[in-house]
Amino acid sequence: MSNFSFRPAVRENVGLIIGLIGPSGSGKTYSALRLAIGLSGGKKPAGIDTEACRMKHYADQFKFDHGELMPPFRPDTYANAIKIADVSEYSVIIVDSCSHEWAGDGGILDWQEEELTRMAGDDWKKRETCKMASWIKPKMSHKQMVQKLLQVKAHLILCFRAEEKTEMVNPYRESLELWHRRRETMEKWLDADQSEKKPTPGDELPNKMIIRQKGWQPICEKNMPYELTMSFLLTPDKPGYPQPIKLQEQHKAAIDLSKPLDEEAGRKLLAWASSSQVQKSTKKESEKQEKKLSGRPLTTVQAGEICKITANNEPPLSMAETKEVIDWYSANNDHGGRTYEAGQALIHGFPTIFDRFLEAREQTEEV
Repeated sequence: MSNFSFRPAVRENVGLIIGLIGPSGSGKTYSALRLAIGLSGGKKPAGIDTEACRMKHYADQFKFDHGELMPPFRPDTYANAIKIADVSEYSVIIVDSCSHEWAGDGGILDWQEEELTRMAGDDWKKRETCKMASWIKPKMSHKQMVQKLLQVKAHLILCFRAEEKTEMVNPYRESLELWHRRRETMEKWLDADQSEKKPTPGDELPNKMIIRQKGWQPICEKNMPYELTMSFLLTPDKPGYPQPIKLQEQHKAAIDLSKPLDEEAGRKLLAWASSSQVQKSTKKESEKQEKKLSGRPLTTVQAGEICKITANNEPPLSMAETKEVIDWYSANNDHGGRTYEAGQALIHGFPTIFDRFLEAREQTEEV
């Protein structure tokens, strides 16, 4: 008979995996140390440093134990270092930076290139054939590392470098593909006759490409951000100020978005992770927080989240249509216009807001 059993669920000693994402000069290391000091509950956190001991620049400001991680930056190298820190009973472990596991010396990208060269040498035709197979070992090792991270008892603060990315798109092709998807959706709804010829993507489209900004993107394996409990973008123009990428409702009270990440945020997260007693702010604190956020403009991160939601809408919305909804809601809300609060409302209540938008547009057309 198995020893597996059930007992009442109580939130105690819940491990957090916090991601801090940003380019050079955005305050990742400093913010990570401030969070760690608060989150460690008075104990010294451990710092795993991949950047030539740059964490030691803050040794006079913070008490922490330092370990230097050397190349090659294989996934199992990271996993072993984190395991050593966890077994040593550090309550908080900082990894600065996790980006080397992907793009550093001996990281996944280098490993894939080594595998490809081993399989095909300089035979370029064979290299093309072996490209997918060359990813098997590096990707499998990364998955194993992630599984080990999820078993760590300590809180993890993972720093990721970021770079601004762009993409080349054909707006005409995108519009036609969107129309095609909408047509199919409407036909399913109405059970209409589908005998009429439909235009297909690629029919006589102008071959005009434009550059689209994708904003700051983390340098890491593409699925890594989904493993994080919460994540924040930090930017050089306001170092340390968190722009939420992933922030669940139960953690919002701990993070004051109007100021840099600090020890107090770490202490609040520790209180949440250590006890099932919900930590509620006093009425005065709540009013103070609302006053700080009031009128703050909608952020680029919020706009990106809204675009993701509208792209998955049925039917999907184009960028122009998404902007139309945002503009309408900015002019017809109780949050003071195109504000941070309006962005949060759109993110968390888009279906209802979109229905109101459609109703308003229908009434306008009738008039």
